[in-house]
Amino acid sequence: MTLSETLAQAPAVRAAREALADRDDAWIVGGAIRDAELGREVIDADVAVGSDERGTARAIAAVAGGPAFELSEEFGTWRALSGDRSWHVDVTRLRGPDIESDLALRDFTVNAIAVPLADPAGEPVDPHGGGADLERRLLRAVSKRSFADDPLRILRAARLAAGLGLQLEPETIELARREATRAGEPAGERQLAELRLLIASPDPIRGVEVLDDLAATAALLPELEALRGVVQNPNHHLDVHGHTLEVLRNLIEIESDLDRYAGDAADGVRALLAEPLADEFDRAAALRLGALLHDVGKPATRREHDGGFVSFIGHDRTGAELVRGVCERWNASRGLSRHLEALTLHHLHLGFMAAERPLPRRRLYEYLRLTEPVAADVTLLTVADRLSARGTGPTAAPEMIEAHLELAREVLPAALEWHRDGPPRPPIAGDELAAALGIEPGPMLGRLLEEVRKGVYAGDVNSADDAVAVARAALEEGEGAA
Repeated sequence: MTLSETLAQAPAVRAAREALADRDDAWIVGGAIRDAELGREVIDADVAVGSDERGTARAIAAVAGGPAFELSEEFGTWRALSGDRSWHVDVTRLRGPDIESDLALRDFTVNAIAVPLADPAGEPVDPHGGGADLERRLLRAVSKRSFADDPLRILRAARLAAGLGLQLEPETIELARREATRAGEPAGERQLAELRLLIASPDPIRGVEVLDDLAATAALLPELEALRGVVQNPNHHLDVHGHTLEVLRNLIEIESDLDRYAGDAADGVRALLAEPLADEFDRAAALRLGALLHDVGKPATRREHDGGFVSFIGHDRTGAELVRGVCERWNASRGLSRHLEALTLHHLHLGFMAAERPLPRRRLYEYLRLTEPVAADVTLLTVADRLSARGTGPTAAPEMIEAHLELAREVLPAALEWHRDGPPRPPIAGDELAAALGIEPGPMLGRLLEEVRKGVYAGDVNSADDAVAVARAALEEGEGAA
């Protein structure tokens, strides 16, 4: 399929062409051209115009049936969304008097190609040899100032290498390394947007490794950099940094073979991971990011004991606090931050329960209640975590690993059900239970209602009378203990 045919199939391009049919100063630029040249499906489109980016975006939005809004005041970019939010068109004003001047200021040659919007068969404008670089699968900076002008391009280089399978050109590597200490300077939300695309790419491990090669990890993710050389106990065969990448690698393997790791719950898990979450992350991408962050609390909690035994007591809680700080640095939404914090905070629980199989219903309730709303997500994370600990310690024994995997397959259907339906509802209202027990509303009533819910989940409470009996027994037991 030719470049023009691939572009013509993209709804984003069609909407822009319909809205701007009489404009001779509008160009399709950047990723849409690159992806079409690579034979990839074109979803979104970037359009550069000679003037009035706001009015242009609104005209496209009117055709697309969605809203238009300013995306970046700094870069003069407006976005037009489709009615169903499945694609968008980003509109920017030409950075110079003509398209050639604009392309000279772009990041990489593979993104510095343009096609006239109004002419479907128009010849690409490619003054920097981006088409030839695509054929060679090469990522090359447009100019020697590419990274100095915008250090975010260092992260973008890693993202494009991971997503498109491109090799960085040697001079481009050197240019990026010169600016590596500035990689964390761009606005947090810009960093997060690039990181989302990197982590959701086909090969996020390579993206992280490219950041290492460019000496940019310390500036972008100092919490990840701090994991290097942090030696663990005999259950682990890698330091914390190597282990973290191994967890991400195993998580990707789990995603690709859910029938094996999730059993009968595979289809439900697949649907769960595809759910939108926050900040344009779906749950799958958020889980991958959670894997990258789940052990960031270990350096601060590492302790060596007699005999050389190493512990990381409290690294889950410390890690959750660090993750909150990372998300604040990224200007992430509270929804994404809470999700990542919960993954970090709860990633140890299931591992302590493997010896209890099969789980009693009350124990399962406690796990689901504790880990909601990430019960299914964090269960998958624990599997990747356990698969990544292949040392000589007792918890790394094959039978312990298999027990953990079997427990996860046991828990996942219940976690999906909880995610769909929520916790069980008691068969009696709180004020009615308080009256029946002769107590005042307050913390004690809340604890008794929790016992009732647990009984409902376990199948022991089926009526209001059952609820009162369970609550009374718990109340008397508590008073006796006091």
